[in-house]
Amino acid sequence: MALSSARKAAMAAVAVAALGGVSFFGASASEAAPGPAGHASSTPAPAPASAVAERSVPAHRQAPQVVTRVIGKGRVDGHRWSVMLEFHPTLPKGYAPPPHGGLGTSLLCQRMYIGGVRIDHQGGPWSDCQPVTGTNDPAPAGEMGLWGLHDKGLDGTRLMVANPEPDVAYGLITLTNGHQIKAETVTVPGTTYRAWAAPIPDGQTIAAVDQYDSRHHQLTHDTNWH
Repeated sequence: MALSSARKAAMAAVAVAALGGVSFFGASASEAAPGPAGHASSTPAPAPASAVAERSVPAHRQAPQVVTRVIGKGRVDGHRWSVMLEFHPTLPKGYAPPPHGGLGTSLLCQRMYIGGVRIDHQGGPWSDCQPVTGTNDPAPAGEMGLWGLHDKGLDGTRLMVANPEPDVAYGLITLTNGHQIKAETVTVPGTTYRAWAAPIPDGQTIAAVDQYDSRHHQLTHDTNWH
């Protein structure tokens, strides 16, 4: 049966609207939840480029993050000084353990600066670093030393750095002129590695080094530093 031009146009509009509705709702349903097997389905949309990139990068290629914590900083003798502990979860590329040093799976570095110059920088990038096992190696605890840019820390501006036992809350240095320097223990986040650091001005002599717990009970007393 012949149809009038107006009726043909009306039916065409209804058909286009119907197709448009199926396409729109079909796409929305596909994004919300796939239909059961056997029903019409559209080709899955390709994954975003970022997601493809993330899946293509193996987890073992992502380098573990180095954790650094400032132990102490300030000014002494007109120079800026600072001490940081730097923990490497895995042994860094290029690091070679010392011939007679201990073996470990991680690396703990003590970075000390006076006037912008790193102490022991002549020894290379891994000087003042020691291998440790994981985040809870007790080996570094109990160490203490005087460090400087001249004569192995025997004169000039120096830094005293201690890696104390777990119960040490702070160190107190008493100079022969009566002046006292207090330094609180700081711990590297996610580890048990800790230290306190204090500057010793040029020309000053240490009378005693004492360490205290959080209740101010004296734990150690040392008069062998000069």
